[in-house]
Amino acid sequence: MIAAVPLDNLLQARQVWRGQPLSTVSGRQPTGHAELDARLPGGGWPEAALSEILLPAEGVGELRLLWPTLARLSRAGERIVLVAPPHIPYPQAWLAAGVDLRQLVIVQASGKEVLWAAEQCLRSGSCGAVLCWPQTADDRALRRLQVAAETGQTLAFGLRPLSAAANPSPAALRIALEGRPLQLRVLKCRGGLTPPAPLPFAARG
Repeated sequence: MIAAVPLDNLLQARQVWRGQPLSTVSGRQPTGHAELDARLPGGGWPEAALSEILLPAEGVGELRLLWPTLARLSRAGERIVLVAPPHIPYPQAWLAAGVDLRQLVIVQASGKEVLWAAEQCLRSGSCGAVLCWPQTADDRALRRLQVAAETGQTLAFGLRPLSAAANPSPAALRIALEGRPLQLRVLKCRGGLTPPAPLPFAARG
């Protein structure tokens, strides 16, 4: 005779594997850049996921890429957290971009603390978006950020050197800013095909 065992007991004993529902791409997080939205699955940033922005150098236009989203979230009362930004944000520029500075939080960190602080903010579920500038990040660290973003249902942005494009990443979306004039190249987008051609991008204007 086979004894009945509650399913919860089997799950806790790791004797039964619980499948995860297929992720769906949401269109509720537009980037604010119409041409980019048209190329991304769901029409915007992957929700509750890590997006990587890969840069040839700091200050090439990465904030202009993110400001429309950050402005929209902050106006809705969502907290925006910057973890270890390379420079002190210039308030007038953020105000001009429409960001409500009352919702902006800056976390000073260095070394491994950057990834730890970003992960805690993401897991908290109390933020609309978390931006971090890690000096180094391996696949395991990035995967923790991805899981934390899913757990906290938060947009995560990792701003990293363009050289990181040569390494695999668990991020749902990877965008490289490169070239002169500046272009956006989508390296990876979960849930759809990578656009074959880069997009022009005006860093200023």
